[in-house]
Amino acid sequence: MSRIETRCVQGGYTPKNGEPRQIPIIQSTTFKYDTSEDMGKLFDLEASGYFYTRLQNPTNDHVAARICELEGGTAAMLTSSGQAANFYAVFNIANAGDHVVACSAIYGGTYNLFAVTMKKMGIDFTFVSPDCTAQELDAAFRPNTKALFGETIANPALCVLDIEMFAKAAHRHGVPLIVDNTFATPINCRPIEWGADIVTHSTTKYMDGHGSGVGGAIVDSGRFNWNRYAEKFPGLTTPDESYHGITYTERFGLEGAFITKATAQLMRDFGSIQSPQNAFLLGLGLESLHVRMQRHCENGQAVAEFLAGHEKVAWVKYCGLPGDKYYERGQKYLPKGSCGVVSFGVKGGRKAAEAFMKHLKIAAIETHVADARSCCLHPASATHRQMSDEELLAAGVSPDLVRLSVGLESKEDLIEDLDQALRAI
Repeated sequence: MSRIETRCVQGGYTPKNGEPRQIPIIQSTTFKYDTSEDMGKLFDLEASGYFYTRLQNPTNDHVAARICELEGGTAAMLTSSGQAANFYAVFNIANAGDHVVACSAIYGGTYNLFAVTMKKMGIDFTFVSPDCTAQELDAAFRPNTKALFGETIANPALCVLDIEMFAKAAHRHGVPLIVDNTFATPINCRPIEWGADIVTHSTTKYMDGHGSGVGGAIVDSGRFNWNRYAEKFPGLTTPDESYHGITYTERFGLEGAFITKATAQLMRDFGSIQSPQNAFLLGLGLESLHVRMQRHCENGQAVAEFLAGHEKVAWVKYCGLPGDKYYERGQKYLPKGSCGVVSFGVKGGRKAAEAFMKHLKIAAIETHVADARSCCLHPASATHRQMSDEELLAAGVSPDLVRLSVGLESKEDLIEDLDQALRAI
């Protein structure tokens, strides 16, 4: 299967004669074996199979395989949330005393994970502007830097990452580029094709698409040569004494080392597994992802154009608008459209923005985003409230910013609703 639409519907699972057409939900914590020797082979990673859902589950693996196909990777895994996916992706290669470079324009929860929580674990982060030059980006690296991180489309600043430039910088310094591709999805952008090495997702968003299950995913491109920089990544290139002395790159090659280590080590110890039921719901969402993303983008473009011409709107950010700061970059990386999320400022600042949302009838005030139903949020008082004004501005979030996630409703109804809410301020 070469085309992405077919992969959405049938990727990752091919039933055999007489088997279920839909991916089965294996809602079991454990799996039975006839002998201890049989199970021992699984623990030694000498045989494939399942013994405990905290590490792996067939339902999860089928859905992860579909996401892997969509992104063009070689191995993938599901996690309990997008936060867990980003934590695992970084912590799999960065330890206490290490350093990571990250784009400053990222989701507030991810920023807090990096700047506060992982800093407590001894990992230092340097944040760079999404608009930095190649020279400025190079200057952020240190001898102990282990990864470079960014979001394809920043949440909620909607900056578009220059993936190619970031990938080249990462590779000049011998580290992988990790890209969170949640907002674009592989329908609108496949970061691996632009040089990214590892892709993460909050599958809670467009991939699920219906607000039914929290989840995350990590996809490895299989292209980064860990062995070439063996001294930087001993966790992958030297024996893991916590797992029978396995050297992941030797046993599983470049294609499988990263995900196997994240599963056998991090999932074993942290247990942030996605439930099989949620994985099943995610699989259903993926089947219509290509259809839904087209409609999200169509509606998002129409709403952005309407807001850009409204007298009570101070500014609009949407890379599909000619004249937008990221229009040209969007045309390069997102030629089929970006997403259904539009950020804008209401004239009158924070109080006017909050008043506007109270008058909305179709879009609900939620922390959620990228859903079939339209929803709206004031990040400065919600998802990003832990950040200082300086950090907010660095992340591209101003006090008057409203993040509108445009759903699959009638675009005419959405525009009428926005108009009445703005005029009611």
